[in-house]
Amino acid sequence: MATQRAAPTLIGSVQRALRLLEAVASHADGAPAKQLARETGLPLPTTYHLLRTLTHEGYLLRDKGVFVLGDAAARLAGGGDVQNRRIKIEDSLARWRDAIGVPIYFAVYREGEIELVAVADTPSAPAVEEWADFRETGHAHAIGQCLLSQLDLKSRQDHLDRHPVEAITPYTLRNRHVLLDRLGGLGRMEPLVERQEYALGTVCAAIPITAGSTAAAMAISLPLHQEERLLPAIDRLRTEIGRLFSSLAFSISI
Repeated sequence: MATQRAAPTLIGSVQRALRLLEAVASHADGAPAKQLARETGLPLPTTYHLLRTLTHEGYLLRDKGVFVLGDAAARLAGGGDVQNRRIKIEDSLARWRDAIGVPIYFAVYREGEIELVAVADTPSAPAVEEWADFRETGHAHAIGQCLLSQLDLKSRQDHLDRHPVEAITPYTLRNRHVLLDRLGGLGRMEPLVERQEYALGTVCAAIPITAGSTAAAMAISLPLHQEERLLPAIDRLRTEIGRLFSSLAFSISI
């Protein structure tokens, strides 16, 4: 019974804190405690207590007698932006998947690792199954090689020190020096084609996406018996990206 009585009090405190955050957010230059108490209809002692708590937790800052939003509140707001950006990139991939008729992949190189951000496929055109850890086998798949090709030599070598070149299919490049030569010889916007190096019976192609200093790539995959579709499909994807590049810019910061 004590827990049941306490719950409304806790919920009420959260509601009051949120009202204060909303009130602070409505003032670009901040507002003092007494004004916030009037606007929210809260007793002044309660307002002071909540303001101190919110400031201690980083949701508010006190500056020259007024309260403004802090970093923690900004991170909360940013989370919604990230989710919106992710939805937009997934929608873009789905449109290109339907237009070209192939699975579409989008990945970035972040903090020294390969990160597959989103994939769009269908039951009739499924994506390649991640049977070997995607982050550790970048040397073997088109996306990983495309991302590594955008790094400087020192960063490439550092990545391969942490994730050594090793054969995962009979077609995987087994020699680190050969791989580095391949990556270094790739043209700036040249698609990187990989045939059965990551998954038997599959061919893939990836193209670099340039956005500031972040390495990113988009790729497609096809069954080996449809290999003749690979280059026309990646050319079509590159054309689509050129038309809608503004819809990709957000994805780099996900």
